Amino acid sequence: MAHGAGEKGVVMTTATVNRGDIEADIKETLGLVPHFLARMPTEMLAPEWEIFKKMELGETLIPNKYKELIGIGLHTETKCHYCLLFHTEAAKLFGATDEEIQEAVHYAKTSLGWSAYINGMREDYDAFAAEVEQIKEHVRGKEA
Repeated sequence: MAHGAGEKGVVMTTATVNRGDIEADIKETLGLVPHFLARMPTEMLAPEWEIFKKMELGETLIPNKYKELIGIGLHTETKCHYCLLFHTEAAKLFGATDEEIQEAVHYAKTSLGWSAYINGMREDYDAFAAEVEQIKEHVRGKEA
């Protein structure tokens, strides 16, 4: 018996995936079925499309413009020009200005620089965490 098969709480499904219905939803949502989705195996398409639609296009706890600015910062580091193009255009679609996009990239550069420095200097993590707590309390006290 396969791992998980027959275990209490495990749901097995044999539902048939209708690729045509999924691709129709993609086309309705995006205006076309992008090549990267069209090439995806049928059994993976439905769950990947639902995740993409929810996280990239849907309303979540983080507003779409900010999710896309995070994506821009992330992909300046991964150096994925596909993702960087997508997130930049999506950020603009969701209202980000060129200045906000530039700030996201600059923030990524700054944060990555500090990460390289702090890790390279092998700072003591527990001491660093204690200092972060002190800084947090100081700033919170100034706001009061």
